[in-house]
Amino acid sequence: MNNVYETCPVLENDKYLLRFVKKEDAEDLLEVYGDKNALPFFNSDNCHGDNFFYNTKELMDKAVDFWLYSYEQKYFVRWTIVDKASNKAIGTIEMFHREPDGSFGHVGLIRLDVGSKYEKAEELKSILSVIIPPAYELFDCDEIISKVPLYAVERAKAFSEYGFEKTDRLLIGGNDNYGYNCYWTIKK
Repeated sequence: MNNVYETCPVLENDKYLLRFVKKEDAEDLLEVYGDKNALPFFNSDNCHGDNFFYNTKELMDKAVDFWLYSYEQKYFVRWTIVDKASNKAIGTIEMFHREPDGSFGHVGLIRLDVGSKYEKAEELKSILSVIIPPAYELFDCDEIISKVPLYAVERAKAFSEYGFEKTDRLLIGGNDNYGYNCYWTIKK
């Protein structure tokens, strides 16, 4: 595969299309990131205090601009998740290669954000089936990690059924040196 920071691939299955985020996605994504019921499931570990609650178009536009800038700087890739049935953006997936921090080696880290109506095991598992297989090569890793909070019952079911396992290892924040918990892992 090509370098993900030169050409971001479009990935899909029968239900979902994952493509690089665009400024035009902000309107649909405002419904996701302004959804108070979805907020507890967003992973904001080591994100400089941002909790990803964007309830105005201006805030959502700034977030998308930051995601585009971060891609140019090769910090992370942010895909928009499009529900093929409605042709609407229903969330995003951020992914990047994380260097070793003592707890985790060279891993791919996924942040999966969806609107609350998609926070269901079947939907999350379908989305995982799109991103996980190519992620190992795209992000040069043999292990992928993602946060699954204790209360995220549907998310835990989806990740478990897909093959992820809960780990007690802490993710040490590169910005704040804080130890974050509730990570799940899957190996190639």
